[in-house]
Amino acid sequence: MRKAGIGAALAATAALALSGCSGGGAAQSGPELSDEPVTISMTWWGGDARAEQTQEAIAAFEEEYPNITVEPQYADWNGYWDQLATSTAAGESPDIIQMDELYLASYGARGALYDLSTLDIDTSEVPDEALATGKVADTQYALPIGVAVYAIVANADLFEQYGVELPDDETWTWDDYAALADELSEKSGGAITGTAQIAGFDAGSLKYWARAAGEEVFDEDNQVSVSPETIADMWQYELDLIASGGMQQPSAIVESQAAGISGGALATSKVALGTAYNTQVTALTDASGADLRLLKLPEPKSIHPNSYKPSMYWSVSGKSEHPAEAALLVDFLLDSEAAADIIGTERGIPANQAILDHLSDSLSPTDTIAVEYQDRVTPGDAPLVTPNGASGIEAILQRYTQEVLSGQTPPLDAAGAFIAELQAEIDAA
Repeated sequence: MRKAGIGAALAATAALALSGCSGGGAAQSGPELSDEPVTISMTWWGGDARAEQTQEAIAAFEEEYPNITVEPQYADWNGYWDQLATSTAAGESPDIIQMDELYLASYGARGALYDLSTLDIDTSEVPDEALATGKVADTQYALPIGVAVYAIVANADLFEQYGVELPDDETWTWDDYAALADELSEKSGGAITGTAQIAGFDAGSLKYWARAAGEEVFDEDNQVSVSPETIADMWQYELDLIASGGMQQPSAIVESQAAGISGGALATSKVALGTAYNTQVTALTDASGADLRLLKLPEPKSIHPNSYKPSMYWSVSGKSEHPAEAALLVDFLLDSEAAADIIGTERGIPANQAILDHLSDSLSPTDTIAVEYQDRVTPGDAPLVTPNGASGIEAILQRYTQEVLSGQTPPLDAAGAFIAELQAEIDAA
Protein backbone atom coordinates (compact mmCIF):
# COMPACT_ATOMS: atom_id res chain seq x y z
CA MET A 1 0.00 0.00 0.00
CA ARG A 2 2.74 2.40 0.96
CA LYS A 3 4.70 1.60 -2.19
CA ALA A 4 1.65 2.29 -4.34
CA GLY A 5 1.09 5.61 -2.62
CA ILE A 6 4.68 6.63 -3.13
CA GLY A 7 4.59 5.73 -6.78
CA ALA A 8 1.48 7.76 -7.36
CA ALA A 9 3.00 10.67 -5.49
CA LEU A 10 5.98 10.46 -7.80
CA ALA A 11 3.70 10.61 -10.79
CA ALA A 12 1.92 13.57 -9.27
CA THR A 13 5.21 15.32 -8.61
CA ALA A 14 6.09 14.80 -12.25
CA ALA A 15 2.89 16.59 -13.16
CA LEU A 16 3.97 19.88 -11.64
CA ALA A 17 3.06 22.25 -14.42
CA LEU A 18 4.93 25.25 -15.69
CA SER A 19 5.42 25.75 -19.39
CA GLY A 20 8.66 26.37 -21.24
CA CYS A 21 10.77 23.86 -19.30
CA SER A 22 14.06 22.58 -20.59
CA GLY A 23 15.03 18.95 -20.22
CA GLY A 24 16.36 17.79 -16.86
CA GLY A 25 19.77 16.22 -16.53
CA ALA A 26 23.29 16.82 -15.36
CA ALA A 27 24.43 20.38 -15.92
CA GLN A 28 27.15 21.23 -18.39
CA SER A 29 30.67 21.42 -17.01
CA GLY A 30 31.03 24.55 -14.90
CA PRO A 31 33.68 25.96 -12.55
CA GLU A 32 36.26 23.39 -11.46
CA LEU A 33 36.74 22.09 -7.94
CA SER A 34 39.81 23.28 -6.10
CA ASP A 35 42.55 20.88 -4.99
CA GLU A 36 43.25 23.15 -2.02
CA PRO A 37 41.27 23.37 1.25
CA VAL A 38 38.11 25.43 0.74
CA THR A 39 35.64 26.91 3.20
CA ILE A 40 32.09 27.64 2.10
CA SER A 41 29.16 29.03 4.05
CA MET A 42 25.58 27.85 4.10
CA THR A 43 22.43 29.40 5.54
CA TRP A 44 18.87 28.26 6.17
CA TRP A 45 15.81 29.09 8.24
CA GLY A 46 14.19 26.73 10.68
CA GLY A 47 14.16 25.47 14.23
CA ASP A 48 16.53 23.37 16.28
CA ALA A 49 15.42 20.04 14.82
CA ARG A 50 16.16 21.21 11.27
CA ALA A 51 19.49 22.61 12.40
CA GLU A 52 20.50 19.31 13.98
CA GLN A 53 19.58 17.33 10.85
CA THR A 54 21.28 19.77 8.50
CA GLN A 55 24.48 19.84 10.51
CA GLU A 56 24.53 16.04 10.55
CA ALA A 57 24.20 16.05 6.74
CA ILE A 58 26.98 18.63 6.51
CA ALA A 59 29.21 16.39 8.62
CA ALA A 60 28.56 13.50 6.24
CA PHE A 61 29.46 15.75 3.30
CA GLU A 62 32.68 16.92 4.95
CA GLU A 63 33.64 13.32 5.64
CA GLU A 64 33.23 12.51 1.95
CA TYR A 65 35.00 15.70 0.83
CA PRO A 66 37.59 16.39 3.55
CA ASN A 67 39.12 19.40 1.78
CA ILE A 68 35.81 21.31 2.04
CA THR A 69 34.72 22.92 5.30
CA VAL A 70 31.15 24.17 5.61
CA GLU A 71 30.30 27.03 7.96
CA PRO A 72 26.58 26.77 8.83
CA GLN A 73 24.27 29.51 10.04
CA TYR A 74 20.52 29.59 10.58
CA ALA A 75 17.74 31.72 12.01
CA ASP A 76 13.98 31.75 12.39
CA TRP A 77 11.89 32.81 9.40
CA ASN A 78 11.73 36.55 10.08
CA GLY A 79 15.29 36.93 11.27
CA TYR A 80 16.56 34.89 8.36
CA TRP A 81 15.37 37.26 5.67
CA ASP A 82 16.64 40.31 7.54
CA GLN A 83 20.09 38.72 7.80
CA LEU A 84 20.10 37.62 4.16
CA ALA A 85 19.05 41.07 2.94
CA THR A 86 21.84 42.69 4.95
CA SER A 87 24.55 40.27 3.82
CA THR A 88 23.41 40.43 0.19
CA ALA A 89 23.46 44.23 0.18
CA ALA A 90 27.03 44.08 1.48
CA GLY A 91 28.03 41.55 -1.18
CA GLU A 92 28.71 38.96 1.51
CA SER A 93 25.84 36.50 1.22
CA PRO A 94 26.55 32.86 2.15
CA ASP A 95 27.62 30.54 -0.66
CA ILE A 96 24.58 28.28 -0.31
CA ILE A 97 21.20 29.82 0.42
CA GLN A 98 17.95 28.16 1.37
CA MET A 99 15.48 30.10 -0.78
CA ASP A 100 11.71 30.53 -0.72
CA GLU A 101 9.31 31.13 -3.60
CA LEU A 102 8.29 34.50 -2.16
CA TYR A 103 11.81 35.87 -2.51
CA LEU A 104 13.12 33.99 -5.54
CA ALA A 105 12.27 36.59 -8.19
CA SER A 106 13.52 39.41 -5.98
CA TYR A 107 16.96 37.90 -5.41
CA GLY A 108 17.21 36.52 -8.93
CA ALA A 109 16.40 39.86 -10.54
CA ARG A 110 19.14 41.67 -8.64
CA GLY A 111 21.85 39.22 -9.71
CA ALA A 112 22.25 37.83 -6.22
CA LEU A 113 21.87 34.20 -7.31
CA TYR A 114 23.98 31.94 -9.55
CA ASP A 115 22.61 30.40 -12.73
CA LEU A 116 22.56 26.79 -11.56
CA SER A 117 22.30 25.44 -15.09
CA THR A 118 25.99 26.36 -15.47
CA LEU A 119 27.03 24.27 -12.45
CA ASP A 120 27.55 20.52 -12.12
CA ILE A 121 24.39 19.50 -10.29
CA ASP A 122 22.58 16.35 -11.37
CA THR A 123 18.89 17.12 -11.90
CA SER A 124 18.06 14.06 -13.99
CA GLU A 125 15.71 12.66 -11.32
CA VAL A 126 13.79 15.93 -10.86
CA PRO A 127 10.85 16.40 -13.25
CA ASP A 128 11.22 19.27 -15.72
CA GLU A 129 8.04 20.83 -14.40
CA ALA A 130 9.45 20.88 -10.87
CA LEU A 131 12.71 22.40 -12.08
CA ALA A 132 10.74 25.15 -13.79
CA THR A 133 9.39 26.34 -10.44
CA GLY A 134 12.92 27.51 -9.66
CA LYS A 135 13.29 29.60 -12.80
CA VAL A 136 12.96 33.36 -13.15
CA ALA A 137 12.97 34.71 -16.71
CA ASP A 138 14.01 31.21 -17.83
CA THR A 139 17.12 31.20 -15.63
CA GLN A 140 17.54 28.37 -13.11
CA TYR A 141 18.22 30.33 -9.93
CA ALA A 142 16.96 27.65 -7.55
CA LEU A 143 16.41 23.91 -7.29
CA PRO A 144 13.37 22.63 -5.40
CA ILE A 145 14.19 20.56 -2.34
CA GLY A 146 10.68 19.24 -1.91
CA VAL A 147 7.06 19.88 -2.71
CA ALA A 148 4.03 20.37 -0.51
CA VAL A 149 0.30 20.89 -0.94
CA TYR A 150 -2.32 22.65 1.16
CA ALA A 151 -4.52 20.59 3.44
CA ILE A 152 -7.24 20.76 6.06
CA VAL A 153 -5.91 19.33 9.32
CA ALA A 154 -8.52 17.55 11.45
CA ASN A 155 -7.93 16.49 15.05
CA ALA A 156 -9.63 13.08 15.04
CA ASP A 157 -9.33 12.80 18.83
CA LEU A 158 -11.44 15.91 19.33
CA PHE A 159 -13.99 14.75 16.76
CA GLU A 160 -14.37 11.49 18.68
CA GLN A 161 -14.42 13.21 22.07
CA TYR A 162 -17.33 15.44 21.10
CA GLY A 163 -19.23 12.89 19.02
CA VAL A 164 -18.76 14.51 15.62
CA GLU A 165 -18.12 12.44 12.49
CA LEU A 166 -15.21 13.23 10.22
CA PRO A 167 -16.44 14.61 6.88
CA ASP A 168 -16.27 13.10 3.42
CA ASP A 169 -13.60 15.33 1.92
CA GLU A 170 -14.35 14.16 -1.61
CA THR A 171 -17.76 15.82 -1.64
CA TRP A 172 -17.87 18.53 1.01
CA THR A 173 -18.24 22.26 0.43
CA TRP A 174 -17.19 25.35 2.35
CA ASP A 175 -20.75 25.55 3.67
CA ASP A 176 -20.25 22.03 5.07
CA TYR A 177 -16.98 23.14 6.63
CA ALA A 178 -18.65 26.08 8.36
CA ALA A 179 -21.47 23.89 9.67
CA LEU A 180 -18.95 21.37 10.96
CA ALA A 181 -16.93 24.06 12.74
CA ASP A 182 -20.09 25.41 14.38
CA GLU A 183 -21.09 21.91 15.49
CA LEU A 184 -17.70 21.25 17.07
CA SER A 185 -17.79 24.51 19.00
CA GLU A 186 -21.34 23.86 20.19
CA LYS A 187 -20.87 20.22 21.21
CA SER A 188 -17.68 21.02 23.12
CA GLY A 189 -19.54 23.59 25.18
CA GLY A 190 -16.88 26.14 24.36
CA ALA A 191 -14.00 23.93 25.52
CA ILE A 192 -12.58 24.20 22.01
CA THR A 193 -13.35 26.21 18.90
CA GLY A 194 -14.29 24.44 15.69
CA THR A 195 -11.62 25.91 13.45
CA ALA A 196 -8.53 28.05 13.47
CA GLN A 197 -8.19 30.82 10.91
CA ILE A 198 -8.23 29.17 7.50
CA ALA A 199 -7.16 31.91 5.08
CA GLY A 200 -5.63 35.35 4.85
CA PHE A 201 -2.49 34.61 6.85
CA ASP A 202 -0.23 33.38 4.03
CA ALA A 203 0.17 33.58 0.28
CA GLY A 204 -0.84 29.94 -0.17
CA SER A 205 -4.33 30.47 1.18
CA LEU A 206 -4.84 33.55 -0.99
CA LYS A 207 -3.70 31.63 -4.07
CA TYR A 208 -6.15 28.88 -3.25
CA TRP A 209 -9.14 31.21 -2.88
CA ALA A 210 -8.20 33.08 -6.05
CA ARG A 211 -7.92 29.91 -8.09
CA ALA A 212 -11.16 28.51 -6.69
CA ALA A 213 -12.79 31.60 -8.21
CA GLY A 214 -11.05 31.01 -11.54
CA GLU A 215 -8.49 33.74 -10.92
CA GLU A 216 -4.77 34.04 -10.16
CA VAL A 217 -3.06 36.33 -7.68
CA PHE A 218 -0.57 37.56 -10.32
CA ASP A 219 -0.51 37.56 -14.11
CA GLU A 220 2.39 37.30 -16.56
CA ASP A 221 2.75 41.10 -16.64
CA ASN A 222 3.43 41.21 -12.88
CA GLN A 223 0.03 42.71 -12.19
CA VAL A 224 -2.06 41.77 -9.17
CA SER A 225 -4.89 40.04 -11.00
CA VAL A 226 -7.06 38.65 -8.20
CA SER A 227 -10.26 40.66 -7.90
CA PRO A 228 -11.17 42.63 -4.77
CA GLU A 229 -14.49 40.78 -4.70
CA THR A 230 -12.75 37.41 -4.38
CA ILE A 231 -10.54 38.61 -1.52
CA ALA A 232 -13.56 40.19 0.17
CA ASP A 233 -15.48 36.91 -0.12
CA MET A 234 -12.60 35.11 1.61
CA TRP A 235 -12.67 37.52 4.52
CA GLN A 236 -16.46 37.56 4.72
CA TYR A 237 -16.47 33.79 5.06
CA GLU A 238 -14.22 34.09 8.09
CA LEU A 239 -16.21 36.96 9.56
CA ASP A 240 -19.35 34.84 9.37
CA LEU A 241 -17.57 31.97 11.13
CA ILE A 242 -16.32 34.26 13.87
CA ALA A 243 -19.85 35.60 14.37
CA SER A 244 -21.30 32.09 14.61
CA GLY A 245 -18.64 30.94 17.06
CA GLY A 246 -17.19 28.38 14.67
CA MET A 247 -13.83 30.14 14.26
CA GLN A 248 -11.47 31.61 16.81
CA GLN A 249 -11.91 35.23 17.78
CA PRO A 250 -9.41 37.78 16.37
CA SER A 251 -7.43 38.03 19.62
CA ALA A 252 -6.99 34.25 19.74
CA ILE A 253 -5.96 34.21 16.08
CA VAL A 254 -3.21 36.76 16.73
CA GLU A 255 -2.03 34.76 19.74
CA SER A 256 -1.95 31.55 17.71
CA GLN A 257 0.04 33.12 14.88
CA ALA A 258 2.59 34.52 17.31
CA ALA A 259 3.07 31.07 18.84
CA GLY A 260 4.16 29.53 15.53
CA ILE A 261 3.50 26.10 14.08
CA SER A 262 4.43 24.20 17.25
CA GLY A 263 2.53 26.42 19.67
CA GLY A 264 -0.51 27.49 17.68
CA ALA A 265 -4.14 26.48 18.04
CA LEU A 266 -3.82 23.24 16.07
CA ALA A 267 -0.68 22.18 17.91
CA THR A 268 -2.25 22.79 21.32
CA SER A 269 -5.63 21.19 20.45
CA LYS A 270 -7.55 24.41 21.02
CA VAL A 271 -9.29 23.83 17.69
CA ALA A 272 -10.37 20.71 15.81
CA LEU A 273 -9.77 22.04 12.30
CA GLY A 274 -7.35 24.30 10.48
CA THR A 275 -5.20 24.63 7.38
CA ALA A 276 -1.54 23.76 6.89
CA TYR A 277 0.77 22.26 4.31
CA ASN A 278 0.75 18.47 4.34
CA THR A 279 4.41 18.32 5.31
CA GLN A 280 3.67 20.20 8.55
CA VAL A 281 1.68 17.26 9.91
CA THR A 282 4.76 15.85 11.62
CA ALA A 283 5.45 19.02 13.62
CA LEU A 284 1.77 19.39 14.47
CA THR A 285 1.48 15.77 15.58
CA ASP A 286 4.64 15.95 17.66
CA ALA A 287 3.38 19.09 19.40
CA SER A 288 -0.22 17.99 19.94
CA GLY A 289 0.21 14.28 20.52
CA ALA A 290 -3.12 13.91 18.72
CA ASP A 291 -4.38 11.74 15.89
CA LEU A 292 -4.30 14.26 13.06
CA ARG A 293 -5.87 13.56 9.67
CA LEU A 294 -5.29 15.43 6.41
CA LEU A 295 -8.41 16.29 4.44
CA LYS A 296 -8.76 17.77 0.98
CA LEU A 297 -9.92 21.36 0.86
CA PRO A 298 -13.40 21.90 -0.53
CA GLU A 299 -13.13 22.81 -4.19
CA PRO A 300 -15.36 23.42 -7.21
CA LYS A 301 -15.99 20.29 -9.27
CA SER A 302 -14.58 21.81 -12.45
CA ILE A 303 -11.51 23.49 -10.92
CA HIS A 304 -8.49 22.18 -9.02
CA PRO A 305 -7.30 25.25 -7.10
CA ASN A 306 -4.74 23.40 -5.00
CA SER A 307 -1.23 23.38 -6.43
CA TYR A 308 2.21 22.11 -5.60
CA LYS A 309 4.38 24.57 -3.73
CA PRO A 310 8.10 24.03 -3.66
CA SER A 311 8.64 23.64 0.06
CA MET A 312 11.90 25.52 -0.35
CA TYR A 313 14.88 25.63 -2.67
CA TRP A 314 18.65 25.53 -2.63
CA SER A 315 20.36 28.42 -4.38
CA VAL A 316 23.99 29.46 -4.78
CA SER A 317 25.09 33.04 -4.23
CA GLY A 318 25.90 34.96 -7.37
CA LYS A 319 28.91 36.34 -5.49
CA SER A 320 30.25 32.96 -4.36
CA GLU A 321 34.01 32.60 -4.71
CA HIS A 322 33.62 28.82 -4.66
CA PRO A 323 30.61 28.00 -6.86
CA ALA A 324 31.91 24.53 -7.76
CA GLU A 325 32.18 23.50 -4.12
CA ALA A 326 28.82 25.08 -3.34
CA ALA A 327 27.27 23.13 -6.22
CA LEU A 328 28.86 19.94 -4.92
CA LEU A 329 27.14 20.41 -1.55
CA VAL A 330 23.80 21.21 -3.20
CA ASP A 331 24.15 18.08 -5.32
CA PHE A 332 24.93 16.04 -2.19
CA LEU A 333 21.89 17.38 -0.35
CA LEU A 334 19.52 16.81 -3.27
CA ASP A 335 20.85 13.61 -4.80
CA SER A 336 22.66 11.50 -2.22
CA GLU A 337 21.01 8.70 -0.28
CA ALA A 338 23.30 9.50 2.64
CA ALA A 339 21.81 12.98 3.00
CA ALA A 340 18.30 11.66 2.40
CA ASP A 341 18.67 9.15 5.23
CA ILE A 342 19.45 12.03 7.59
CA ILE A 343 17.05 14.73 6.37
CA GLY A 344 14.15 12.55 5.26
CA THR A 345 11.07 14.61 4.44
CA GLU A 346 11.68 17.42 6.93
CA ARG A 347 12.09 19.95 4.12
CA GLY A 348 9.21 18.54 2.13
CA ILE A 349 8.41 15.48 0.08
CA PRO A 350 11.54 15.16 -2.08
CA ALA A 351 11.23 16.48 -5.62
CA ASN A 352 13.94 13.99 -6.59
CA GLN A 353 12.05 10.85 -7.61
CA ALA A 354 14.90 8.44 -6.90
CA ILE A 355 15.35 9.84 -3.40
CA LEU A 356 11.64 9.60 -2.63
CA ASP A 357 11.65 6.00 -3.79
CA HIS A 358 14.70 5.31 -1.64
CA LEU A 359 12.91 6.69 1.42
CA SER A 360 9.66 4.80 0.85
CA ASP A 361 10.41 1.98 3.30
CA SER A 362 11.70 4.24 6.06
CA LEU A 363 8.98 6.89 6.21
CA SER A 364 7.57 7.63 9.63
CA PRO A 365 3.81 7.28 10.16
CA THR A 366 3.31 11.03 9.75
CA ASP A 367 5.56 11.16 6.68
CA THR A 368 3.40 8.44 5.20
CA ILE A 369 0.28 10.47 5.99
CA ALA A 370 1.80 13.45 4.15
CA VAL A 371 2.80 11.42 1.09
CA GLU A 372 -0.50 9.53 0.87
CA TYR A 373 -2.45 12.78 1.18
CA GLN A 374 -0.41 14.31 -1.63
CA ASP A 375 -1.24 11.25 -3.71
CA ARG A 376 -4.96 12.00 -3.28
CA VAL A 377 -4.75 15.63 -4.35
CA THR A 378 -5.39 16.60 -7.96
CA PRO A 379 -3.31 19.74 -8.41
CA GLY A 380 -3.84 22.50 -10.89
CA ASP A 381 -1.02 24.16 -12.81
CA ALA A 382 1.66 25.76 -10.67
CA PRO A 383 1.09 29.50 -10.18
CA LEU A 384 3.57 32.01 -11.53
CA VAL A 385 6.50 32.82 -9.27
CA THR A 386 5.78 35.73 -6.95
CA PRO A 387 6.99 38.87 -8.80
CA ASN A 388 9.97 40.94 -7.76
CA GLY A 389 8.77 43.46 -5.21
CA ALA A 390 5.95 41.27 -3.89
CA SER A 391 7.92 39.29 -1.32
CA GLY A 392 6.14 41.25 1.40
CA ILE A 393 2.75 39.91 0.32
CA GLU A 394 2.21 37.90 3.49
CA ALA A 395 2.93 40.78 5.87
CA ILE A 396 0.63 43.06 3.87
CA LEU A 397 -2.07 40.40 3.69
CA GLN A 398 -1.88 39.67 7.42
CA ARG A 399 -2.22 43.37 8.27
CA TYR A 400 -5.36 43.82 6.21
CA THR A 401 -6.74 40.50 7.43
CA GLN A 402 -6.39 41.65 11.03
CA GLU A 403 -8.10 44.94 10.19
CA VAL A 404 -11.02 43.11 8.61
CA LEU A 405 -11.44 40.39 11.22
CA SER A 406 -11.26 42.91 14.07
CA GLY A 407 -13.98 45.01 12.44
CA GLN A 408 -11.80 48.01 11.65
CA THR A 409 -12.19 47.91 7.85
CA PRO A 410 -14.97 46.50 5.62
CA PRO A 411 -13.81 43.53 3.50
CA LEU A 412 -14.22 45.15 0.08
CA ASP A 413 -12.45 48.34 1.16
CA ALA A 414 -9.57 46.35 2.61
CA ALA A 415 -9.34 44.21 -0.52
CA GLY A 416 -8.98 47.24 -2.76
CA ALA A 417 -6.37 48.76 -0.47
CA PHE A 418 -4.45 45.48 -0.29
CA ILE A 419 -4.31 45.16 -4.09
CA ALA A 420 -3.23 48.79 -4.51
CA GLU A 421 -0.48 48.52 -1.90
CA LEU A 422 0.86 45.24 -3.25
CA GLN A 423 0.88 46.54 -6.82
CA ALA A 424 2.71 49.67 -5.69
CA GLU A 425 5.40 47.48 -4.12
CA ILE A 426 5.82 45.56 -7.38
CA ASP A 427 5.93 48.72 -9.49
CA ALA A 428 8.56 50.28 -7.22
CA ALA A 429 10.89 47.28 -7.35
